[in-house]
Amino acid sequence: MVEKSVRIDKLIDDLYSVDPRIESERALLITESYKETENQPMIIRRAKGLQKILSNMSLVIRPDELIVGNLTKSPRGTQIFPEFSNQWLEDEFDRIEKRTGDLFRISDQVKQELSEAFKYWRGRTTNELATELMFSETVEAMNAGVFTVGNYYFNGVGHISVDYRKVLEIGLKGIKEEAQTELGALDYGDPEAVTKSHFLESVIISVDAVICYANRLANLAAEEASRESNVQRKNELEKIATNLRKVPEYPATSFYEALQSFWIIQAVIQIESNGHSISPMRFDQYVYPLYQKDVESGLLSEDQAQELLDCLWVKFNDVNKIRDEGSTKAFGGYPMFQNLIVGGQNAKGIDATNPLSYACLTATAHTKLPQPSISIRVWNKTPEALLHKAGDVSRMGLGMPAYYSDEVIIPALENRGINLQDARDYGIIGCVEPQVGGKTEGWHDAAFFNIPKVLEITLNNGYVNGQKVGLQTGDIASYQSYDQLEDAFRKQMEYFVKLLINADNSVDVAHGQRAPLPFLSSMVDCCIKKGKSLQEGGAQYNFTGPQGVGIANAGDSLMAIKKVVFEEGKLSLAELKQVLDSNFGQGASITETASAENLSNIDLTNLTSEKLVDLLKQLLNDQQAVPAAASVPASGNKDGEYVRQLLINGAPKFGNDNDEVDEIVRDVALIYCEEVQKYTNPRGGTFQPGLYPVSANVSCGMETKASADGRYAGEPLADGVSPTSGRDQSGPTAALNSVAKLDHHIASNGTLLNQKFHPSALQGEEGLRNLSALVRGYFEQKGMHVQFNVVSREKLMDAQKNPDKYKNLVVRVAGYSAHFVSLDKSIQEDIIARTEQVF
Repeated sequence: MVEKSVRIDKLIDDLYSVDPRIESERALLITESYKETENQPMIIRRAKGLQKILSNMSLVIRPDELIVGNLTKSPRGTQIFPEFSNQWLEDEFDRIEKRTGDLFRISDQVKQELSEAFKYWRGRTTNELATELMFSETVEAMNAGVFTVGNYYFNGVGHISVDYRKVLEIGLKGIKEEAQTELGALDYGDPEAVTKSHFLESVIISVDAVICYANRLANLAAEEASRESNVQRKNELEKIATNLRKVPEYPATSFYEALQSFWIIQAVIQIESNGHSISPMRFDQYVYPLYQKDVESGLLSEDQAQELLDCLWVKFNDVNKIRDEGSTKAFGGYPMFQNLIVGGQNAKGIDATNPLSYACLTATAHTKLPQPSISIRVWNKTPEALLHKAGDVSRMGLGMPAYYSDEVIIPALENRGINLQDARDYGIIGCVEPQVGGKTEGWHDAAFFNIPKVLEITLNNGYVNGQKVGLQTGDIASYQSYDQLEDAFRKQMEYFVKLLINADNSVDVAHGQRAPLPFLSSMVDCCIKKGKSLQEGGAQYNFTGPQGVGIANAGDSLMAIKKVVFEEGKLSLAELKQVLDSNFGQGASITETASAENLSNIDLTNLTSEKLVDLLKQLLNDQQAVPAAASVPASGNKDGEYVRQLLINGAPKFGNDNDEVDEIVRDVALIYCEEVQKYTNPRGGTFQPGLYPVSANVSCGMETKASADGRYAGEPLADGVSPTSGRDQSGPTAALNSVAKLDHHIASNGTLLNQKFHPSALQGEEGLRNLSALVRGYFEQKGMHVQFNVVSREKLMDAQKNPDKYKNLVVRVAGYSAHFVSLDKSIQEDIIARTEQVF
């Protein structure tokens, strides 16, 4: 076992020594640049903006670092990107330090500087243009809580993996030469020659800017070395300077150079774009040749190589961003979703596991940090030793690694038009989204679509709190059969998916017009050859991937209605509607009260405005005055709790290997997926569906009234394709059997299954064997993904009460891990409520 260097804990302690801070430097520099480049082509303005930032931003080499390159002055700080959106941030200035999750510090000076800079951006942001492009019905559906596109509506896109291998092999100098060659070969008679030339020029400007940034860091390292009295640190700083004068401009020739080159690229992509989920993906493949060369030649011992790798792992956690307060409910825990995957097969169909695969898992075990979000590809030739190594990391309680099936994902990608060799080379972007690295603009995580909300609207004939937002598919009392209800639900789904497409495409167009990304595009295959940025369709593969949320709730609800109402006649539809409207006799939740009494007159496209916050404060006060009755009669002697228990216990629930309900949940998922895949996007690509929520199952639940599965209004929806918390009562294998019945192949944008185990279930060698068998058995049934929280309910509850004792507790939230104490309480409660499995 390779031992952990003492340096690593020092780096971690330094990184978490202060709360994350908001900095204004990038916002001021990009604003200054835009003022200087008025009337120039947008792609050129973007390149010059990056040049201005990288040439002038403050540089920091943190104590004891071996891999350098900062995004902010303060550890885990965040820069601001006003070109995407900014009004929400200014509205929240006075609440940022009071958040219950994802807290940031901000000084009065930074507030003042940002407020002044934001004046320039009024009417110029991607957010504002996207809003203008949407149909009014689309905005109404968003306001009603049917879906949200807030991820890219307010921020950069991200969700990409560039061709890191190419940078390591030819350097940025080689990429620049490619752009220069294409620029020189342009046919002046080509009608696209002008726009192509602008893009190619922007690539050259951007690449030069990054080389300048690396050389500035080299100069800083040399200066610090000249002042350093400690001989060891002096030598380290001199080596850092030597590396940076070579990479990423030139090809990497050593493992150390490869890690430094990789990190400069990783950092600058995020400085340019504000996108999260900038994912290393198959790191163990493209870095391994240099690792192998240095270790086998004796240039590095395994311990030295591991220390360098561990340093990089710490560095991943220095990346941060601020999201609007509403989004912290869906992305709690400062997540950046930098997904790194090991194992699996190569493009030739041969197992690709190597010593670096194991070293990457060891780095996660050594650092015990949320980033990178490490994953493992599994197929029938995966070595049992790798699965056991992964299981050993899983039972540390970090919620990592996540496990993915080659047997499902490769054919799912082929079904989307990706050739076999590329499909075999897939990695994971962000949470659970498969992608071919260096060739794809995937737009994963493009929206959260609230499926139980659509069922709620169906039961209310197209209305939400008296306002018509959907189709009038019939009064609930008019349904004479379950088939009629299912048909109405399908029609509502089709209608709202079409509005979702309009929302996504509007945001897509806005990014293409106002925020093209030349540096990012330079490292994705086909962009330079086509002379187009990613945002114009320059990538080889182009997708948009919105995800459906709450299939278990919708399926369990339909099953309960089918059984209790139509088959057994224990409840009428009118009685059901009445008891759901009364929230099973508990009175309206805060969310429902807000919707019913106030939201019809408010523009909710920016969910974090001061007006909405004031409203919610008032609603909290109003709610305290509402008596919470134990039960309010719904009809006759059927009170709310009686009906709720009837719905819960009177029909089978997804997650217990019951074919009848599992088939309904499968159908719900297929209705969504089959509708989504009908559409195309502005980049010449297609839509592909996913079934995962990040942690938006919590925020979507807040928007959804009581449902026929027995869920109270405002409670979280089911997590991804997981069963509803507490309803999977037949053990972990039965739960996996239910989930495996879904069509995971059609959900090519990813599915997410969370399971929670008590630590005792995975003890010893037997625990590892059981976990390995569970994963292989699930994947043999064509499940796509599974991940595990190995932590007791008691420990999580104690961490809620005593957060200072658990500052280092990392748990799996959704498709990512985070420090438990940094999460909003609503997300903490959702994790605690998950079924705790044992074998």
